Amino acid sequence: MMPWLLSGLGLLILLLAGDALVKGAVNLSLRLGVPALIVSLTIVAFGTSAPELLIAINAVLEGKPGLALGNVVGSNTANILLVMGVPAMLAVLYTSHCNTRKTYIFMIVSTLVFIALAFRGVFDALAGCILLAILAYVLFDAFRDAHRHRKSCGAPGTGCVEEDEEELEGADPNMPWWQIFVFLILGLVGLPLGADLLVTNASIIAKSFGVSDAVIGLTLVALGTSLPELATTVMAARRGQADVALGNVIGSNMFNLLAIIGITTLVGSIPVAPEFLRFDLWVMLGASLLIIPFVFFKRDITRVWGVCLTALYLVYILVVLT
Repeated sequence: MMPWLLSGLGLLILLLAGDALVKGAVNLSLRLGVPALIVSLTIVAFGTSAPELLIAINAVLEGKPGLALGNVVGSNTANILLVMGVPAMLAVLYTSHCNTRKTYIFMIVSTLVFIALAFRGVFDALAGCILLAILAYVLFDAFRDAHRHRKSCGAPGTGCVEEDEEELEGADPNMPWWQIFVFLILGLVGLPLGADLLVTNASIIAKSFGVSDAVIGLTLVALGTSLPELATTVMAARRGQADVALGNVIGSNMFNLLAIIGITTLVGSIPVAPEFLRFDLWVMLGASLLIIPFVFFKRDITRVWGVCLTALYLVYILVVLT
């Protein structure tokens, strides 16, 4: 029972610390004059991926690389099937009005490159550099689009900048400096503590049930680290912000593949188990391709689609566990 409680505690610390780090970083950047759009595309994206990154690094350092790879692959599958499915069951996601084509293409290309590198048998420093190079290009393109957007809005005072700041989650123009630094310290201290608790105790659970670290990463840890995306998407669905919901999932999946594995390979190599090559990577790709109708053909994610996506995720979990 204790490993389960400590795993839950580690996950809770990770989620709270990640939220604190995002709030602190967002408000520090805005107080320093960094545009809100740039913050949302960089600091927030990295901040919400921080739990996965810390788990991956800890897993590799502790000799459990299967958990690191399982967490990323499992999180990406959960993000599509569960994080899009559950909110759609609560309220229709009107994705027919969204324009996420270019970002989605980047995600599919990243997924294909990731799978191709996996067939080398190991994610080493070379593979990591390739993934980080793609990430650098994606960020450069995002900066360029953000610059164009701000330029088209006009000069400060037109309301555009203010609207961006209002839409940026966690932004508080009146937050005092001391509170910003408290959030940053809580995030920076809590993330490694939570990651260590979760990785250590998840491995104990895996051994007690006779399952591999990779399976625990694909299921328990992946589901846990997808909770922030699920919460964000549920709130976006309730507010009718389908673009936020879809963009959140696509952006999170890209950062999982490119940033998390890319950075982790600089700490240590991640061997690819045969079961990933036979099954899990292809499920991740298949799940990513399922949202083509919503991205390219102006379809809404209805409640029926929500039930289907959620059911597919439950079937996937059962297959992995058996």
